[in-house]
Amino acid sequence: MMNIENVVELLKKADNLGIAVWLDGGWGVDALIGKQTRPHNDLDIFVQKKDKQTFIEMLDSEGYKEHIVDFTSEDHTEWKNDNGYIVDLHLFEIVNEANLLFQNEIFPSDVFNGKGIIGEIQVNCLAVEAQILYHDGYELGEKDVNDILLLCETFDKPIPERVLGFKNKNN
Repeated sequence: MMNIENVVELLKKADNLGIAVWLDGGWGVDALIGKQTRPHNDLDIFVQKKDKQTFIEMLDSEGYKEHIVDFTSEDHTEWKNDNGYIVDLHLFEIVNEANLLFQNEIFPSDVFNGKGIIGEIQVNCLAVEAQILYHDGYELGEKDVNDILLLCETFDKPIPERVLGFKNKNN
């Protein structure tokens, strides 16, 4: 499990190298909430393609090695160290002021408008709405449902039908 100290250390190292990062996934939810709400298996992070080499060199210097998994692609890789810490790396490009490109799809740049706190540092992350939508792309587990419910409750957002269906099915 990646603890808050591990995450803060990696984020500070990226910042010291001038690499802007955006969190998504569980740590992204926790950043938006402002505190750690559950244990996390990994750190989901977005980095611009232009910073790919520097970021990977930083991961390498910290003992992370690429770990090939089902979803591995040019824009989405997993990095693991000997402690079992995992960084789920997403690469994107800024197309223009209003759009970004991720996995050959155009997204509005405001998906990265989220601001949050991890430990004692302020971080960039996916916006609340983007975090909720992001969970729509795969089969939901209990932790995903709990993350979405927490975001919806905290930020007064409607609960997606899919989440309500999952919640009702499992209660």
